[in-house]
Amino acid sequence: MGTGREEKQGCDAASAAPLHVLMLPGLDGTGSMSTPLLSALEAHGLTTQAIALPAQGGQDYATLARWLWPQLPRHPFILLAESFSGPLAVELAARQPAALRGLVLAATFARRPVPLPAAGAALLSPAWPVPPVALLARLLLGRWRTGEHMSMLRDALAQIPATTLRQRAAATLRVDVRALLPQIGVPTLCLQAGHDRLLWPPSVAELQTLLPDAWHVALDGPHLLLQACAEPAAAVVAGWVRALPATG
Repeated sequence: MGTGREEKQGCDAASAAPLHVLMLPGLDGTGSMSTPLLSALEAHGLTTQAIALPAQGGQDYATLARWLWPQLPRHPFILLAESFSGPLAVELAARQPAALRGLVLAATFARRPVPLPAAGAALLSPAWPVPPVALLARLLLGRWRTGEHMSMLRDALAQIPATTLRQRAAATLRVDVRALLPQIGVPTLCLQAGHDRLLWPPSVAELQTLLPDAWHVALDGPHLLLQACAEPAAAVVAGWVRALPATG
């Protein structure tokens, strides 16, 4: 795995590697907000794909992992997951897919990301109102928000039923994949947002503690790190991928 040290990065670095990056999106699950990062990764010579999560049916992590498993590539790939999809990627990586070469976890968590009890999930599912986009943008983007980001966020949320978003939010309060982390057998990169207003700081620190062999990189950006800081994030990912050990 990596060196286990934490590194703070600015907006430089570069490189390329001929591996495929499969991205699992955040809470919206559409993949439409992945475009800035995927375009930046392709500029570094990587091939990319985002998988949209199903908008209907069960939205708990176990159900989504069963749905995703048969869609994983059979050729060498990197699994990259942001925010909501982090525990999902951990569950998949812990099953040790044969073609998986590395795992990237961005602005994510191993168990409930906010200081609410798991019992709070029962309240979220039926009644939680989706906050206005302007409020979400302040929380998720902070001073990095732009008109383009606002439009991207609005369009992504418009594609998903509010019930589905509530179910996914509830699932984050119930999830706990800490026991699966030692079963990850591939190099791991953790990207952390230096100005994350959403994730509970202890949940971020816990992930770092429980993945001591991962490469931990903090970028100056908000929770939607891969949207607001796509270029520097892509540079870090591409440089890390290039440094992965060759496999036969």
